[in-house]
Order: sequence, then C-alpha cells, then structure tokens
Amino acid sequence: MAMAGHLALEENAGTIPANMQAAVYRGVNDVRLETVPVPEIGAGELLLWVHTCGICGTDLKKIATGSHSVPRIFGHETAGVVAAVGKDVREFRPGDRVVVFHHVPCRDCFYCRRKTFAQCETYKRVGCTAGFEPSGGGFAEYVRVMDWIVRQGTVRIPDDVSFEQACFLEPVNTCLKGIERLAPQAGETIVVIGQGPIGIILSVLAKRAMVRNVGGSSSEHQANSATLTAADSVSEDQNRSLVVTSDLYLQRLTISTSYGLGNSIDASRTDLVDAVRELTEGRGADAAILAVGGNALIRTAMDVLRPGGRVLLFAQTVHGEATFDPGAVCVDEKTLLGSYSASVELQEDSVRFVMGREMDLERLISHRFCLSRSVEALNLAAHPQPDSMKIVIQPGGSGEGNRA
Repeated sequence: MAMAGHLALEENAGTIPANMQAAVYRGVNDVRLETVPVPEIGAGELLLWVHTCGICGTDLKKIATGSHSVPRIFGHETAGVVAAVGKDVREFRPGDRVVVFHHVPCRDCFYCRRKTFAQCETYKRVGCTAGFEPSGGGFAEYVRVMDWIVRQGTVRIPDDVSFEQACFLEPVNTCLKGIERLAPQAGETIVVIGQGPIGIILSVLAKRAMVRNVGGSSSEHQANSATLTAADSVSEDQNRSLVVTSDLYLQRLTISTSYGLGNSIDASRTDLVDAVRELTEGRGADAAILAVGGNALIRTAMDVLRPGGRVLLFAQTVHGEATFDPGAVCVDEKTLLGSYSASVELQEDSVRFVMGREMDLERLISHRFCLSRSVEALNLAAHPQPDSMKIVIQPGGSGEGNRA
C-alpha cells in the first residue's frame, strides 16, 4: 500500500493546482467540504501532499464544542509526500515521504526547562496549515509546513513503512508521554479503561514499560532493545506485572487481545472494581489510565486503585467540573495525574516504535474515507460504533470507507 500510494503521489507532485478540496470547520458540529486555495509556502517551508490523516479525538471535541474561531481546517496526524520546497530547504526534496508534527516547543522557556512542553507558547503555535488560522490542515489535499516544523518536526518515512503506519507517530508520542508520566514499575497492576485505538496503544506501552523496568531503568532498556521479544514476555510473567484492559464493547476487547493484552474485562457485564480486586488479593490496582473522554469514569478509575495508587487522566481534554472523593486523595493517598499532547524528548523513541513497527498500528484502522467523504468520516468518529476503531481520511488514498 505504501509503495503504490508513493508512486501515485510522485506522478502528480510536479503539478500543483491553484485550488483544492478541504473539510472546513464553520461552527459547532458544522464541517463542510469546500474548495479553497492551495496554501503558498515561503522560505524554509514545505508543501505536503496529504496521503493519510488520522482523526483525533481532540479535533472532534473542538468541532463539537465550538472552542475555536472559524473558519479552520483541522487534522494533525498527517503523512504524505513533499510536493514543493521553499528557498533554503536542504533536508527535503519533492517526492520525499514524510510525517509531520504540528507542534514544536522552543526548549528554552520557563515551561520547557521544566519539561512541561505543552505549556510553551511556541509549542502552542500550530506550524501546519491548509489555510485560515493554522490548525493542522490534514483534512485537505495540501498542507503548508512552516519553517520551524520543517527543521524540528518533520520525519522521513522509510520505504518499507506505509503512510497509515506513519500517521500514528504523533499519537504514539502523546501516549509515550502519558506512560512516562505514570511511570509504571515492574510488578505493578495497571488498569486501562477504554480499548479504542489510544487505549490499546497505552496498554501496549504500559506493558512495554514494565518489562523494560526489570533489572534497570526504562532508558537503559530503551537503549538496548527496540522491540519486545519472547524473553520479555517471560520477564513480565516472572515479575508479576499485569495490564488489565476494560471496555463496554466486546469487539474492541477482541482486538486488544490480538495485541497480547489478554487480561480483559467486559465492563458491560462485569463490575470493573470488583473484578480488579479479585485479581489483586482485594487491594486494587497500582495504577489506572482513563483512555475514555468525559468525566463520568474518573470516580471509577479512582475506586479501582489500592491506597497510594495513581490515576492518569489522558482523554479529559475539555475544561469543566468533575466529582471525585477528596478523601481518596488525602486519606487514601491516591494521586491524580494528567498528560496532554506530545513531548519533543520522546520524538526519537516514538519514531523507533512506529517506523520500526514495534506495534502493527495499521491493524487499528477500521475505516478509510476519501476526502470527498470527510464529513461522513468525522461523523462516524464522533459517534463510535462497536466495530469502529481508528478512522482515517485519505486525500491521496483510495479511501473507500471500509474496514481493511
């Protein structure tokens, strides 16, 4: 698939039209397929022809809440081919297959020095646009990649890696950041609530982290090994590490199990808290990851913990109010943690993980839509079904809307 798409894009890379199609956000739950100008690039910039762009939950929340001004073109999990380069670009040329991050921090401000990169003002500046206010732009045929992203946030895709695999680079980075924040230790029990694509990635990475923390630091193991091996699985059993997965949809748990995540709980039939206590001699889990949006399950995530445990809020990206037991934080010494967006310090690790195919991420894609059906794609992603997982829009692919 990667090579076929590559050839098709290269054939057209020399002919850049004046106008293109894009899915334009016009208001709350109002996205329209429109014809817009192809963005112009300046010195140090790239024009990227989009092959595949994943639909992210944060974009869906922006569309549903009207939190951003209009008009905008969202989409930031973007992989494609360089169509044109600006003056002074030396690292890339037309025809190069690349994936781009849309945020890069300055690395020198108050927040960057404390490694809270997502709070950096430079990081908050979006460096990719298909027109209007920069907002990623991946839901369009072409994307302008600005100079600081070209220098620090553009990654080549190896010839043997598909655009679909590569488009997971940014979400994998965000998951790695969350796992680093949670700091799983060998021998722990970690519950991951939600087994959509992000929940499955978080579960795999939690297992990976606990295996690599056997007999040394995570960084030492990352330096010595790029993939999980059969010996790693034995180590996981021996050190009593356990990843427990939970979802309301049996179909998602089946997919999760295919990635080696066998300790699954069907939350539509079984009480999660009771089930986890049975697995942990009545104590509760050491940690929980909430990979489901909304605040309704925060209390459940805290209840599933032992005293002294910790919860990672990963999908709670909309400001609001939530109810929880303050005594669980104070008296039971449970900790609430948060993690948002990507970390530049984990960029190399995420590239190794994705491009090295440590996890077959393409299998998480359930639906592929061409750009002309982008509104349908966004509607399906906003209203997930038992059989829907990762949904991608493919301006440069076949995008039939079907499962592979």
